[in-house]
Amino acid sequence: MPTERIIKKYPNRRLYDTELSRYITIADVRDLVMRGVPFRVLDTANDADLTRSILLQIMLEEEAGGEPLFSANMLAQIIRFYGGTLQGVFARYLEHSLDAFAEQQKQLTETWGETPFDAINRMTQRNMELWVDAHKTFLRAAGLESDEASRKDDGDPPDGAESGERG
Repeated sequence: MPTERIIKKYPNRRLYDTELSRYITIADVRDLVMRGVPFRVLDTANDADLTRSILLQIMLEEEAGGEPLFSANMLAQIIRFYGGTLQGVFARYLEHSLDAFAEQQKQLTETWGETPFDAINRMTQRNMELWVDAHKTFLRAAGLESDEASRKDDGDPPDGAESGERG
């Protein structure tokens, strides 16, 4: 298991990556999250662990930036669990659920070499190709397809197309 990268947060709110020996932005921290790099954010004043606060800040920016992941109703339901007797149970349930979801996605990617959305997109494209082929076959069998349409399908231009003639 890789060692945790330590990021220090200074009173001026700047973040310092001790591995790179330079200041970084919250976007850089988001990149670490997306790449699965383990890290901790520590307050330089008292060594308090600020990792959760930084992660929540990233989530807030993501929620404000585009299509939100959480609806207002969902957030309200989550807030209701704070301080309740089931807070710990709920937290473990969410964590295990997300772990299982991520593992399923990983297995799909490893099995098919693509995400579920890629697989659906590929299958949809293939189904459209099969439908078009079936449609053409039906039209040919029914004698409803013109010779000109057949030539277009074969890649040959229709008569007069090279010279710019209009029919």
